[in-house]
Amino acid sequence: MATVKLTNVKKVYDNKVVAVHDFNLDIADKEFIVFVGPSGCGKSTTLRMVAGLEDISEGTVEIDGRVVNDLQPKDRDIAMVFQNYALYPHLSVYDNMAFPLRLKHMSEDEIYNRVTSAAETLGITEYLMRKPRALSGGQRQRVAIGRAMVRDSKVFLMDEPLSNLDAKLRNQMRAEIILLRQKIDSTFIYVTHDQTEAMTLGDRIVVMKDGYIMQVGTPTEVFDMPANLFVAEFIGAPKMNTMETELLREGDAYFVNAYGARIRVDGEKGEALKSKQTPTQKIILGVRPEHMQLSDASNPEAFRCTVQVNEMMGSELHIHALTGTGAQIIVRIPTVDLSREQRASLGAGQEIYVTFTGKVMHFFDMESQKNLLTE
Repeated sequence: MATVKLTNVKKVYDNKVVAVHDFNLDIADKEFIVFVGPSGCGKSTTLRMVAGLEDISEGTVEIDGRVVNDLQPKDRDIAMVFQNYALYPHLSVYDNMAFPLRLKHMSEDEIYNRVTSAAETLGITEYLMRKPRALSGGQRQRVAIGRAMVRDSKVFLMDEPLSNLDAKLRNQMRAEIILLRQKIDSTFIYVTHDQTEAMTLGDRIVVMKDGYIMQVGTPTEVFDMPANLFVAEFIGAPKMNTMETELLREGDAYFVNAYGARIRVDGEKGEALKSKQTPTQKIILGVRPEHMQLSDASNPEAFRCTVQVNEMMGSELHIHALTGTGAQIIVRIPTVDLSREQRASLGAGQEIYVTFTGKVMHFFDMESQKNLLTE
């Protein structure tokens, strides 16, 4: 078993700066948890408290049911992978990976077996005699992961391990970490500011802001039902389109006035509002760019926009447009859905009509910014 439990954990610097507020989380055995949020949100500080690299101001951290607040990092049965690789430049790859095992006074035969096995899993066997300076960034990160692997620890901690790699290598290493997780029976806690990494890697995601947990859930839960406006805008790329408007209740039906169009709330969202007897009120409306669709002037639920920027992303177009009400929106359209003539008609200055259905709307309270359907 390798459960991790954080109870009322708090981190205060210099008796006044609170970096982490009342953090509570239960992590199951062999679960892959991702802490995600903007810089300065407290995610790395929380990870370092689990690792023992930061003192805990209040609360408790338990690993396998044992409180580890006062244990040294080496006694917590954890392995950590850092952002900057932290390899010894004067040692070979083999010796870098063997280093933590030699500190434990393991036999050279056991060290050889563990290092070569990990190197084979990570595809770095041919580099074992090289020095780190002779490796690429991706290869160095594999070595850092391999050094953690050989320890056979209960908990793997990863602090933004891919942030120093270019986009292509990040994609490749993400896939390798997924494969690695399938081969290693350990619990993973992974820190990133990249919501794409969070969505693709995590069994559950912990979204943080200013030292507080904003939401904990599966990638699907966090994407489809964000708990508040911050989560809604942080998860998803491009970020969610939002506007202040009014949610109108008319009998058992609900409508919103969005960008000059009147759109009915239907599907599960409409039924949920009805079951909660949600009254007419001012709200912040959210619609993801991929849920907006091109339409035409004959559609009463469509609104007119002027294209400002057209970003060709390969498999999709990101259209930045200005609505008739003066709001900025982004519309994300798969290029496979467009003919060459349609793509040509979506240049800057062109007028288009856009709509979306009530099924894809998100409704947030004007004051608390909480999702009306999750409160």
